[in-house]
Amino acid sequence: MSGARARVLVVDDEPDVLLLCRVNLEFEGYEVIEAHDGEEALARVRDASPDVVLLDVMLPELDGWQVLSAIKADVALREIPVVMLTAKAQDQDQIRGWSAGAAEYITKPFSPLALSQVLEDVLATAPEEEERRRRLILEKLQLADGP
Repeated sequence: MSGARARVLVVDDEPDVLLLCRVNLEFEGYEVIEAHDGEEALARVRDASPDVVLLDVMLPELDGWQVLSAIKADVALREIPVVMLTAKAQDQDQIRGWSAGAAEYITKPFSPLALSQVLEDVLATAPEEEERRRRLILEKLQLADGP
């Protein structure tokens, strides 16, 4: 990455996952901010203006779906890409994430080394291209899910 360090908000209620993400992303040159639940995540998004959010689905207070919906419903925040990080790997979960505006979907367990590449790709993708890609993925998932 060149220039200023990209700021990533990592939202997870598991300290081990937060640590794993922090260590790997800081090593790759990212500035990492953390939140442990959905309400804290929304406060951090508003306060810290992250470049990208890495968001777990299963969280206390507000879950990841509620946080994603709140971010995408807020005119000031909706352009921030949100990468879902979750153990929920079923097609219907992915359909829900892509439909709600997720920029990418990573399932646990995940490769910490691949994480920075996913974030780099998401940050390099224009919002219009992200929307086009999201529609294509949704189409494929819905076709795979059957009628």
